[in-house]
Amino acid sequence: MPRPDFADALPFWLSLVMVPLVVIGALHGGWSVLLVPLYGYGVFSVLDHLLGPSTKDRDIQTEDSALFWHRAITLIWPAVQFLTLFWAIWYVSHAPHLGFWEALILFYGVGTMTGAIGIVYSHELMHQRNDTERWLGDILLSMVLYSHFRTEHLLVHHTHVATPRDAVTARYNESFPRYFLRVLRECPRSAWTAEAARLKKRGRSVFDRSNPFWRYAALQGAMLLLALLLGGATGLILFLLQAFIAIWLLELTDYIEHYGLTRKYLGNGKFEHVKPHHSWNATHTATNWLLINLQRHADHHTRPDRRFPLLQAGNKEHAPQLPYGYPLMAMMAMVPPLWRRKMNPRVRTWRAMFYPEISNWNAYKIGRHQTPT
Repeated sequence: MPRPDFADALPFWLSLVMVPLVVIGALHGGWSVLLVPLYGYGVFSVLDHLLGPSTKDRDIQTEDSALFWHRAITLIWPAVQFLTLFWAIWYVSHAPHLGFWEALILFYGVGTMTGAIGIVYSHELMHQRNDTERWLGDILLSMVLYSHFRTEHLLVHHTHVATPRDAVTARYNESFPRYFLRVLRECPRSAWTAEAARLKKRGRSVFDRSNPFWRYAALQGAMLLLALLLGGATGLILFLLQAFIAIWLLELTDYIEHYGLTRKYLGNGKFEHVKPHHSWNATHTATNWLLINLQRHADHHTRPDRRFPLLQAGNKEHAPQLPYGYPLMAMMAMVPPLWRRKMNPRVRTWRAMFYPEISNWNAYKIGRHQTPT
């Protein structure tokens, strides 16, 4: 039996650096409140440039016992995030030395931690088969008031990705602001509809206690109450601020992952099976450390329950490649003209490569179901 290798897993523990950066920002204020965003966006973008791509793959037959240290970071993170988040809420709510803008920027950084790390780790945990990991994923999502993401992601996104039924597949030429508002409106509804359909198949009502929305509501309510008890109205506002930033970062990531990619419509309401070329991939080394290989997204859609160390890099013949890692792509997505200039030609190249038989893409917008001519 192979032994767990801590040295191999250590780069994936770089997320922990965000914790002391949050503490330093809260204690000292001033320019130090910028440390977390600078770390997450700046340092890792520079490291991506210096380290280049990484296409090294681990044997997919590797047993869980050999991945102990890789799994450990996702297992301890819910407690780490909980303590950091609610300490920051308590401290900043009672810290006279922090001004309005310092608190605002600091909790932008906290939201970067709970979104870029917390939601990504919850994504890993929710895809596993054991109840403990799924519960930890639920706890992480409740800290950002986005618990329905578990249902929407597992029951809707993975089934309907790159089709009109998947709200989080960004349409070609759709700007991020428009996408973000659409997703906030459609995803909770689609998650509820998916759970209702699942329960109906089992002969149960949506009001049955097995409906996870009851658990989602209880966990989120507990988080809101704790923020209020620790920091009063200020604490509640800070909690809501970090939750919004975390959700915004999640949806920026979703926007990037499938922008403009479309599964071929086969007729009679059916689409082709999900294939590697229906997700954008990125092989940038440092960002894959921070985001535990989330950028190896095509392989994730092939085997959703595959643990992050085993995700395969793929190649250009199987999955389209992003020009930069997620941090730079996220910043670019916030400037729609720049995003379109960089990504639209890539989408058109993708269309010509994988679907040369489709000549009329205007009649094949992802929001429609008809077969193009």
